[in-house]
Amino acid sequence: MPTSIDADPDPFDAIVDAPFDSALSERYLVYALSTITARSLPDLRDGLKPVHRRLLWAMRQLKLDPTGAFKKSARVVGDVIGKYHPHGDASVYDAMVRLAQDFSLRYPLVEGQGNFGNIDGDNAAAYRYTEARLTKTAIRLMAGLDEGTVDFQPTYNGEEEEPEIFPGLFPNLLANGASGIAVGMATNIPSHNVAEIVDATLLLIDNPHAEHAQLMELFQGPDFPTGGVVVDSPAAVSHAYETGKGTLRVRGRFSTGRDEAGNWEETGIEKLGGGQWQLVISEIPYMLQKGKLIEQVAQAIADKKLPILEDIRDESDEQIRIVLIPKSRNVDPELLKESLFKLTDLESRFGINLNVLDSHRTPGVLGLKLLLQEWVISQIDILIRRSRHRLEKIAARLELVSGYIIAYLNLDRIIEIIRTEDEPKPVMMAEFELTDRQSEAILNMRLRSLRKLEEMELRKEREELLAEQDELNKLLESPARQRTRLKRDLAALRKEYGPDTELGRRRTTIAEAAPTREFSMDAMIEKAPVTVILSAKGWIRGASGHDPLDREYKYKEGDGPAYALHAQTTDKLLIACDNGRFYTLGADKLPSARGFGEPIRTMVDIDADAQIVALVTYRAKAQLLLASNIGRGFVAEADELLAETRKGRGVMSTKPGVKLAVVREIPAEHDHVAVVGDNRKLVLFSLEEMPVLAKGQGVTLQRYRDGGMADAITLKLEEGLSWKMGGETGRTRTEADMRLWKVARGAAGRMPPNGFPRDNKF
Repeated sequence: MPTSIDADPDPFDAIVDAPFDSALSERYLVYALSTITARSLPDLRDGLKPVHRRLLWAMRQLKLDPTGAFKKSARVVGDVIGKYHPHGDASVYDAMVRLAQDFSLRYPLVEGQGNFGNIDGDNAAAYRYTEARLTKTAIRLMAGLDEGTVDFQPTYNGEEEEPEIFPGLFPNLLANGASGIAVGMATNIPSHNVAEIVDATLLLIDNPHAEHAQLMELFQGPDFPTGGVVVDSPAAVSHAYETGKGTLRVRGRFSTGRDEAGNWEETGIEKLGGGQWQLVISEIPYMLQKGKLIEQVAQAIADKKLPILEDIRDESDEQIRIVLIPKSRNVDPELLKESLFKLTDLESRFGINLNVLDSHRTPGVLGLKLLLQEWVISQIDILIRRSRHRLEKIAARLELVSGYIIAYLNLDRIIEIIRTEDEPKPVMMAEFELTDRQSEAILNMRLRSLRKLEEMELRKEREELLAEQDELNKLLESPARQRTRLKRDLAALRKEYGPDTELGRRRTTIAEAAPTREFSMDAMIEKAPVTVILSAKGWIRGASGHDPLDREYKYKEGDGPAYALHAQTTDKLLIACDNGRFYTLGADKLPSARGFGEPIRTMVDIDADAQIVALVTYRAKAQLLLASNIGRGFVAEADELLAETRKGRGVMSTKPGVKLAVVREIPAEHDHVAVVGDNRKLVLFSLEEMPVLAKGQGVTLQRYRDGGMADAITLKLEEGLSWKMGGETGRTRTEADMRLWKVARGAAGRMPPNGFPRDNKF
């Protein structure tokens, strides 16, 4: 059957063979570039991403001025996605909401009416319920759009035009900051104080070679909408702005109160009478939801991580007021503050990343100086474009004014020409040497305008236009004049956003925190005596108080006693296993002694085939004697044995057949080590011969032909060696003169004194 000439072509003819990796990389590169240059990074010149720029442009087109009426947010969002920004309505509305939130933007660009969300983290109402208009700051940012200052580009469907950037003098990039994640790069710029930005810019205009340190004297650092305190050192803040990258610590602020001398200070302490007090938080770190902070504190109380805190209350209205009630009036307020900074987001970190698009749409991380210099260059370029545009307008107006003056001087003749001639325009042009445009303007004049044709008024207007033209020409010819004009405009801006205005007042304090107190959760634990009992099969419990260590406790069937010691709830317990690993347990975490306790393996990750060989209380700066069953050992610092995780810490290296056998705390007065082998030979040597190691196998303590080590202990030589006698008497025997057994470390040794225990244990 013959095929039709008009038949559809075979779609397989259009398939192109290409390597998958190159095809993928080409397409992904296009996506990445569009994300970087047209979505996620702000433009250095106006500090806006495309979605924000299109939002404000649409609102300007809708004439939503600060003095005008509000319009439904739905109308604005509809215009934006219909004309300028082909994305989802939710993303556009979210961007608009953020521009209106005074806790998100330092200088809001949109004024909202209705529920635009709150600092607790609640979302804004749907866009059909809220209304919006522009703020004065937004109008400042868009000033000059009608004056030829920027290029316009077609919208995505080619039906309308939109500006490439906004030309206003307001330094929006640093004033309001920005954050975004592109492909392979991100940006995170905090907000800053406009007056400080202007001061630093004026210094750079006067002295382009100014050092970064000079700029930082004027430009202190972030000024967040929610206030707070930046507690890093001036050097750390300065370095972050010099390189364009860094991390700053931001803390909430406690409310002001009077100290004992009657001076106001940010103590946060409110006296309630009777010695009682409460702590009040009045500002929280930027981007932290108040509700989340309160949940964190409440959870810390529930988890007993903050036992010195009784309760937390939220008494906020428009101002934040979070009240913290201590457990008792004896609680140290500074300890409570420090613990809140450690355990909650009341201290959080803000990562600075000054990654922006420059005037050539190239992304880059810029330091403060370069960023301000680039912005000054862009503003001078806008000033030049505005001046040239104004010159064109002046030239056009001067042409018309000159024509009007000729018409005024020859008014009767011009009226006669218009009345008598069929084509008056060429006659007028020939007789009075008028241009086509001048003739057209005269012919288009209404009769009522004739009364305005007064020679003095027209000549005055022409003189003013010529003077303005002369000034603009001088401005265009002189870079010095351009800088002076920019400085004058910046000074006017600073006056509007000065530190004495409500909007311009600095909110965030830059103050290096005092050296932090050595914070430890031990300070959070109520100190109380406890008796720790660990059974032979590894069940552990804690009995309140210090019971006699030989007291009989109940054990599960087949189980029995192994270790018992006295401790405090603030102590940490070190558990040593024969595989050389040490584990750490808080004495306050032990289960009650009313039952059999709990298996210790549910609290720490002890290997199934490992056996516990010691349970000791951690003492700061104490030393422990560690020895293996083959007679090797070393001295370990107790501070090096603490483990941060359940997995413990490997301390003594062991091989197959080698096990950690002895762990003993060394009293400060002890100066010698005694070691006895399975062969019943005893050696004694100076403790100074033992190395202090953090990890390893250790050194040889005693040499054996067969068998291994039975026990090791430390002693004070002049007091001799003591051991318990068998039998019911429980007598202790002491051998005062041990010089016979004193040898160098690693010797074979000799038989112990008469009466030494047959089990070879000290």
